[in-house]
Amino acid sequence: MAALDDTPPAPSRTTGAVPISAAAERVGTTARMLRYREALGLLPRTQEQPTGRGHRHRRFTEEDLHTIAVGLRMEREFDIPPAALAFALRVLAEPEVLARVRAHGERLGRLAQAPARAMDFDKQKAMRLLRRNGS
Repeated sequence: MAALDDTPPAPSRTTGAVPISAAAERVGTTARMLRYREALGLLPRTQEQPTGRGHRHRRFTEEDLHTIAVGLRMEREFDIPPAALAFALRVLAEPEVLARVRAHGERLGRLAQAPARAMDFDKQKAMRLLRRNGS
């Protein structure tokens, strides 16, 4: 597998932020697909304040475009849809979701059970002793 270049480009002084239509063209997708990716949480957060009547006209920096391009390359390389990448990020960010997905993977036999920790071992030992003494 080829390694992904996650190093953002050096900031360019001559290139300003671009509107969504130009950004979509630059990364090889459509403005609609960028909006979909934004709804999934796959675009960098914007720091811009709303303009006009509460609407914000999103503009993309060179760093934003690089981040989007890396995500698109991962989707192609791993042959996954944007929603799968969004869920993978959620799993990494939310410990409870990670635990539930791991447990499901263990039940399916796709993941080995996590190694027992020392406290877990002591707890299991205490439970065995209690069962033995209670019988």
